[in-house]
Amino acid sequence: MAAQSSFDITSPVDFQEVDNALNQARKEVGQRYDFKDAKAEINLSTADKTLTLIADDEFKMTALWDVVQTRLVRRNVPVKNFKLGDPEASGGGTVKRVITIQEGIPIEAARDILKYIKDQKLKKVQASIQGDQVRVTSPSKDDLQDAIRVLRAKDFGIALQFGNYR
Repeated sequence: MAAQSSFDITSPVDFQEVDNALNQARKEVGQRYDFKDAKAEINLSTADKTLTLIADDEFKMTALWDVVQTRLVRRNVPVKNFKLGDPEASGGGTVKRVITIQEGIPIEAARDILKYIKDQKLKKVQASIQGDQVRVTSPSKDDLQDAIRVLRAKDFGIALQFGNYR
């Protein structure tokens, strides 16, 4: 029997890099003229995997999220894994937005990935869900390369990372 080659599809978030990006964003917000004498808070909860933004109004909320997004992108943190919540009124006339951080591949996205791989009719390529990741196996490394190429072309709503290729 031929040896099976495989790779894993994951969607990790490095919370240390997120924290570094948020510290840079706080620094930038403190120096910007449009945020002078305005309330703008950025709070990260790694236990709940949430990011909370608080601003004076909807306009400042949008500007605050743009600053945070820019810093996350510069630190190579996948912004696709941040799911925006609806802005809600908070105490003191401020606006609050809770953003959930998706770490790992959710089960719905994993099922979509499996279905997509099967629909592509790649020869002898098999995929299986293993916790919060997906493992793809095949006897041919060329077929695995084709699977990676096909998966990169499709958007599943989360940032996919391909690793553990052997």
